[in-house]
Amino acid sequence: MNIPNKITISRIILIPLFMIFFLAPIDLGHFLIMSFELPIAHFIGALLFIIAASTDWLDGYYARKYNLVTNFGKFLDPLADKLLMTAALIALVELLLLPAWIAIVIISREFAVTGIRLVAAAEGQVIAASNLGKWKTVFQIIAVSALMLHNLPFELIGFPFTTIVVWIATILTIISGWDYFVKNKHIVLKSK
Repeated sequence: MNIPNKITISRIILIPLFMIFFLAPIDLGHFLIMSFELPIAHFIGALLFIIAASTDWLDGYYARKYNLVTNFGKFLDPLADKLLMTAALIALVELLLLPAWIAIVIISREFAVTGIRLVAAAEGQVIAASNLGKWKTVFQIIAVSALMLHNLPFELIGFPFTTIVVWIATILTIISGWDYFVKNKHIVLKSK
């Protein structure tokens, strides 16, 4: 197994770890920052999520730089991304930090695009990630991280950073999903 695939597997291994901390039923205490309290478990969970999310860039970099792209990696990398984001979104909904409808929109888009990619793959075509899709991923990671950190440090000055990035991520999710369908409608229509 090559290094990029090991990095991808480490991302999958980090998912239950960040979930254990983020959803910890026991109180590990709080960081007191000025007058704001951040649960230590949420901070550790956010840190593990950020580390896991950053491995997506790292495995892709190594795979391209050292020509280590494999079919296993092509399958596992997007699966790891979707598992990580889905777990984070569900955890945020569970803790009432994110409205369920936003999580449903994001998860539905991921399933729909994956479906298009599977149909294309069955016909020997590969659908690469678009720039819109890449920006969507960046803003989803920023939004999830900000939600897990309870809008810190912006909460200290009353700036609604989390609200803004959640809306940007949601809008980019919808637009990039629409873009995938429009650009690949021939694949969907051909498979009927």
